[in-house]
Amino acid sequence: MKKLLAEFIGTFWLVLGGCGSAVLAAGVADVGIGLVGVSLAFGLTVLTGAYALGHISGGHFNPAVSIGLFFGGRFEGKELLGYIVAQVLGGAAGAGILYLIVSSSADFTGFAGADGTVGAGAFASNFYDANVYGVNFGMVGALVTEIVMTFMFLIVILGATHKNAAPGFGGMAIGLALTLIHLISIPVTNTSVNPARSTATAIFAGADAMGQLWLFWVAPIVGAILAGIVYKFMAPNRD
Repeated sequence: MKKLLAEFIGTFWLVLGGCGSAVLAAGVADVGIGLVGVSLAFGLTVLTGAYALGHISGGHFNPAVSIGLFFGGRFEGKELLGYIVAQVLGGAAGAGILYLIVSSSADFTGFAGADGTVGAGAFASNFYDANVYGVNFGMVGALVTEIVMTFMFLIVILGATHKNAAPGFGGMAIGLALTLIHLISIPVTNTSVNPARSTATAIFAGADAMGQLWLFWVAPIVGAILAGIVYKFMAPNRD
């Protein structure tokens, strides 16, 4: 139960901190943090969460990470379902708190525009086939991006936490990797690489985001499985 609570809190923090930076701080006129700031915020949530909670649960905070670690032989299958449930619930709680903050504004009228539709990327939700940042990337581009970015994220995680890796630096490497991933892929999909994060914001963003949510489960899980298999094959001093 302690491990599951740690995963709940860590994923809560990731969604509240990362998506919160996008929703609350990215677009503030003159002083907003922009996409670079959002990328850094996601990395910082994982970095701080890993050092605060990693010694309790391993600091996954992401169903794809748990699945990738399982396929890499670094996580027991009997714990997998519990971790995923805790992560999804923690992410939803983080998004819920963020929604309470956003909706408290006197100017808040919901996420729908004048035509009654909710635009892609609303409430930091993930998307594909939508022109949000001045370019429209289709479903194939989104799939490739999310698979490859999650693959590399898991390669970094598996490598930085390997028994032969330099001790004490795993959280830093993982946090910086997630920052880099966001710097690359926010314009393509708003960056998922984490099904719990995607589910959390889609719940509040509405039907269109929920309709595209399948991709942000399938692609990160595929990328994570591939990384687990590849790293298990090439890892030094395998048990």
